[in-house]
Amino acid sequence: MFRTLRRALCVAAALLLPLAGVQSARADVAAEAAGGGYWHTSGRQILDGAGQPVRIAGINWFGFETANHVVHGLWTRDYKSMIDQMKSLGYNTIRMPYSDDILKPGTMPDSINTDGKNTDLRGLTSLQVLDRIVAYAGQSGLKIVLDRHRPDAAGQSALWYTASVPESTWITNLKALATRYKGNSTVVGIDLHNEPHDPACWGCGDTSRDWRLAAQRAGNAVLSANPELLIMVEGVQSHNGVNGWWGGNLMGVAQYPVQLDVADRLVYSAHDYATSVAQQSWFSDPSFPANMPGIWDKYWGYIFKQNIAPVWLGEFGTTLQPSVDQKWLAELVKYLRSTSAYGADGFHWTFWSWNPNSGDTGGILKDDWQTVDTVKDGYLASIKAPGFDAGGPGPGGPGDPGGGNATCTAAYTVGSDWGGGFNAEVKVTNAGSVPLKSWKVTWTWSGSQKVTNMWNASHTQSGATVTAVNAAHNGTVPVGGSASFGLGGAPGGGAVPSVSCTAT
Repeated sequence: MFRTLRRALCVAAALLLPLAGVQSARADVAAEAAGGGYWHTSGRQILDGAGQPVRIAGINWFGFETANHVVHGLWTRDYKSMIDQMKSLGYNTIRMPYSDDILKPGTMPDSINTDGKNTDLRGLTSLQVLDRIVAYAGQSGLKIVLDRHRPDAAGQSALWYTASVPESTWITNLKALATRYKGNSTVVGIDLHNEPHDPACWGCGDTSRDWRLAAQRAGNAVLSANPELLIMVEGVQSHNGVNGWWGGNLMGVAQYPVQLDVADRLVYSAHDYATSVAQQSWFSDPSFPANMPGIWDKYWGYIFKQNIAPVWLGEFGTTLQPSVDQKWLAELVKYLRSTSAYGADGFHWTFWSWNPNSGDTGGILKDDWQTVDTVKDGYLASIKAPGFDAGGPGPGGPGDPGGGNATCTAAYTVGSDWGGGFNAEVKVTNAGSVPLKSWKVTWTWSGSQKVTNMWNASHTQSGATVTAVNAAHNGTVPVGGSASFGLGGAPGGGAVPSVSCTAT
């Protein structure tokens, strides 16, 4: 993302959700987990190691590219709880921006709270923290796409190199990351460089500016180190006099496709934003938003529609404050193709961002780094997709004639309590020997607390007793895995109740 990440966040309120009820459509999605092994492409689809089509439906979690040299929010939360919450909301992939600074020997992260949380990150370098995040994401069934967001923490660059970070360093560091995670299929791909823009060109032949040629050089270098990775190549800003978003113009692919030495590894990536980021001419067109599908077709959608290659919308976001932005997001979600209607045969995507401290978009989380912006998250419900296989089945897993027991445990924690109300999170863990198909959590409060809202589960309350049942997207939990749901209640000040979990 090319905008500042540090302006004060303003959160939209009382917005109308045009996609109400679409979450229930996700129940029609096949429950069987896919995504095992490394991935490859076939036409416009991405296939897993077993040849099953998969859909990237994820979130950007930034920070490694900043002067903190680590994902943001760890000053207030444990990284595992963040990943658990992402999974519970139905996101299956994390796009992880970084700068080349984290590959400098001894680079240490800043602003990690290790007092009672993130304790296993104490004393680790930035790369070692990234290792831990990758490991836990993989254990949880999430995939990672590494995004070379900036050459250094000072800011983004139009070209893939700068005076202080030459092309040779860029390629060396890409190869180092490809080698570091070789054999770990949690890391499925690398986004070679974030948002190339003017004077970057596509197909002009000038090796100092031609992003398509640079992407080929870097992509082939990555594949020489790990031939199993997907290579994500973003667009540019301008092509043949037609201007667009930074990284969002892939018009040049039609005449000058990227050519890699390893077949079926190329994914094209675009970025697209709303007016809270910047104005574009199409927003003021009298036909808006009906004009948007044609705009997207021209810049990047044709690649998918002509079956040239998969297309991944690596960034898109908005504060949702202007009504034009709400219309834009609703139209874009429709264009990306719902999972219930098309399965994995749709555009891939990672929303910007998880973080609330993205100044001109805000995030899925609100300023407290805990509460979900359910309106914004709700717009994405129809394009969310099943999670991925966290690994092969263990004893008692699918295919084991011995069977096993479906059991679960639940842990209830209060995230904030302001006297008149509180927020809490409940983490459900599969403690048995077979995957869970569904779960139910029950507790009884000692006081007069009532549930005021709940996300990622549905509930009933009788007196002080609450029963919460999984949502359509988080009932399936692998052995050793977990799912989470959150709730708001009132009044505050109640003791943490004992919780019981029942699984099938």
